[in-house]
Amino acid sequence: MPRVDDTNANAPPVLVIAGPTASGKSRLALDVAEALGGVVINADSMQIYRELAILTARPSEADRARAPHRLYGALSGAERCSAGRWRALAVSEIDACHAAGQVPIVVGGTGLYLRALEKGLADMPEVPAAVRAAAEATHRELGGPAFHAALAVRDPAMAARLRPSDRQRLVRAWEVLEATGRSLADWQGDGTGGSPYRFCTIVCLPPRAALYAACDARVTAMIDAGAIDEVRALAALNLDPALPVMKALGVSAIGRHLAGDLALDAAIAATQQQTRNYAKRQMTWLRTQLLPDHPDAIVVDEQYSESLWPENFRNIRQFLLTGC
Repeated sequence: MPRVDDTNANAPPVLVIAGPTASGKSRLALDVAEALGGVVINADSMQIYRELAILTARPSEADRARAPHRLYGALSGAERCSAGRWRALAVSEIDACHAAGQVPIVVGGTGLYLRALEKGLADMPEVPAAVRAAAEATHRELGGPAFHAALAVRDPAMAARLRPSDRQRLVRAWEVLEATGRSLADWQGDGTGGSPYRFCTIVCLPPRAALYAACDARVTAMIDAGAIDEVRALAALNLDPALPVMKALGVSAIGRHLAGDLALDAAIAATQQQTRNYAKRQMTWLRTQLLPDHPDAIVVDEQYSESLWPENFRNIRQFLLTGC
């Protein structure tokens, strides 16, 4: 049973349902919202973009008819949604829920978003456009692995967190260091005094084999539902390849298929592998970063299904009763 923090006992409650992709967390959030009259608030960095409803497994029209959903498809893929921008949007939605007497249910697997909501963000200075452009140019000149190695010399803390292929975050770490003289890790650690809410945290952590099977099945279902046409439409927008939406799982492999460079079966297999790898990284973050901060979190250690609903609902309801 989650423990209510006595030091924040009078703060308004927020349910957080975290988990890797394909773990069933969105279904759990929908069940909770329907049972409690709650609102589901997105904390997935790709589901916020409107162009990729299928490829990001955005809630369906039927799901949205069962309960209100917020921050899904809220921004154009031509925009960048930082953790700070998402936090401001999420706080506005959470406050609106409380004002209306509804339960806010934040659901997603983007660790930086969840950390920003609970711990706050540092008031980091704006990076000048010239510094950002120079960082981008350096990355183009060196390439991912060499850029990562150069960052490791200057900022080992951030380099240790990032993969050589993670272009967007590598460039971000570099430009922040250039502009401020401090590591992005230091800025992220500063915070702004935490959060005005108290959290009940639920973590979906199914067995790896079941999760990987669900990842593979999800990709196949996405292809059947029209993911190829969705990527074709995205490509027609001619967006900057460096934009976050262009890094969504499956966009690259399906794009190569559309260009004639990759057979469909190979594109599906590549997307499935990428999805499994992403789920593995999410599980690592949840176990090593989120759960240590929430030792009394509810852990759903099976692939979520309706059979698990009664016990989980009892725990969630008890939290709200004891905390209000």
